[in-house]
Amino acid sequence: MDEELLIAFDSTQQALRAEMLLEYAEIEIDIFPTPKEITAGCAMSIQFFRGALGEVRKIVEEQSVEIRGIFREMEEGGYALIGEEEGLDE
Repeated sequence: MDEELLIAFDSTQQALRAEMLLEYAEIEIDIFPTPKEITAGCAMSIQFFRGALGEVRKIVEEQSVEIRGIFREMEEGGYALIGEEEGLDE
């Protein structure tokens, strides 16, 4: 199964905007509370599959959506920030 990633935000307004844009692009997403391990100003995060990372990054950049970052859950617990170069070839 494809790895799940999440986008964290500093504002609810940006999270809701990203939700609308990603749903419009027909990217499969889920909304859920931001994990306590991630410091962000918004309690809402968007989860999506790694296979959509390139498209998600493109939408975020083209639409100037302000995000805290894109994270993946680590096997040993906690979350790691995904590097900007990941997902560009997908």
